[in-house]
Amino acid sequence: MSLMRVAEISRFLGLHQNTIYRLAKEGAIPAIRRGRLIRFRKDEIDAWLNQYSSKIYPFLEPLIQVDLGLASYDKLFLLKGGVKMSPKGKTWNYPFGSVYLRQSKSGKDWWYIYYRFGGRRIRKAVKGALSRADALKVLQIEVADAFRGKHGFKKQERRLSFAEFASEYLESYAKPNKKSWRDDLCCVEILKAYSGNIFLDEITPQEVERFKADRLTKGNSPARVNRYLALLKKMFNLAIDWGHLKENPLRKIKLFSQKSNFKERILSTEEEKKLLECSSEHLRPIILTALHTGMRRGEILSLKWHQVDLAKRTVRAEKTKSGKMRTIPLNDCISAELMRLKAINGKSEHVFLNPAKAKPLGDVKTAFNAAKRRAGIKGLRFHDLRHTFATRLVERGVDLITVKELLGHYSVTITQRYTHSRSELKQRAVESLARPLSPAPSFVPNLSPRPEDRLLNALFTVN
Repeated sequence: MSLMRVAEISRFLGLHQNTIYRLAKEGAIPAIRRGRLIRFRKDEIDAWLNQYSSKIYPFLEPLIQVDLGLASYDKLFLLKGGVKMSPKGKTWNYPFGSVYLRQSKSGKDWWYIYYRFGGRRIRKAVKGALSRADALKVLQIEVADAFRGKHGFKKQERRLSFAEFASEYLESYAKPNKKSWRDDLCCVEILKAYSGNIFLDEITPQEVERFKADRLTKGNSPARVNRYLALLKKMFNLAIDWGHLKENPLRKIKLFSQKSNFKERILSTEEEKKLLECSSEHLRPIILTALHTGMRRGEILSLKWHQVDLAKRTVRAEKTKSGKMRTIPLNDCISAELMRLKAINGKSEHVFLNPAKAKPLGDVKTAFNAAKRRAGIKGLRFHDLRHTFATRLVERGVDLITVKELLGHYSVTITQRYTHSRSELKQRAVESLARPLSPAPSFVPNLSPRPEDRLLNALFTVN
């Protein structure tokens, strides 16, 4: 069995060689003496690390896991004279490697790490590092992983609490990949309040069922609870991919049915007229755009003139929920309205502006609620204007595939939720059954003689 020397253990533990000799003399670390030489068995060190690494070996885990601040860590492990200044930057030398700071030509700080292993010099930039502590964590992990890989140590598996993993999910996945990461942030805070201190691998299907029941008792709708569950499922799938979990506890958890939870609210023609009459000057064209294009509120408020082609009478939705652009034709009504706006604020790149600040509108919630109140309309959301657009198309005989393309849905199944027939149309359809059917035209045979019959009659008529 291979034995390791003091220098190798020193680099791995991040301790001075004199400290290793002292620990071996005191019997605090398993060692083999051969005369004046000291050697270490790999299996004994492996067992020792599993038992004592949190007490003695401070860089097995990232710095944040150690009960030391950066200043205290420097006091214990920074080499004497280890901080060096140069025209290029500043360097901090530790027993296991170095962290140094450089500035780019633009003045941006870049953190680097440097260490030696297996006779090689390894130097690399730490992308995304904002401080020396960030770079030091990466240095610790890289040196430890390199040592384990060479000597065959088992990689230490650190148990994460749900709160720790939730933060990792937000920083490593949600923010870089999702436009709606702020929605995830709100959901994560609720989830952390419920199970933040529980270890990730301790969350069971039973715990998830308890969470479902608890959220319902606190007034959340089934649809809202389903959003929490969908987010949890995604997070646990990532935890499996990242090596923190082996099985997803939500694999067999059923979502609540939302068939009876869909809010059907279609704007009638009379309500549309009242709403437009009671809307402010800057809100009216936004409502018309929603009713005649089916665009979402965010798509409308972020609309710029380069997306509008008045000559071809089309508008291109770019900042969509699905991330896929779509082109929507413009009818006479909305074309005329956009031409009017173009004449007013065509110098701005944005179509819809805040009249007070001449800047893009962030939201129209206040103006929309005020217009509803003045018009006496209740239970209407801005998103219901999109429902109204889809329903009116279906009522006029437009097929669902076309409606799906206009709305930007992936599936017709989703589109069907927006195409409810109104109650008056249902009533009209039922009333049609009560009307008597028109009498079928009776068949009256044509008894007039055919030409050939007249000829035969003439031939055989006896005078």
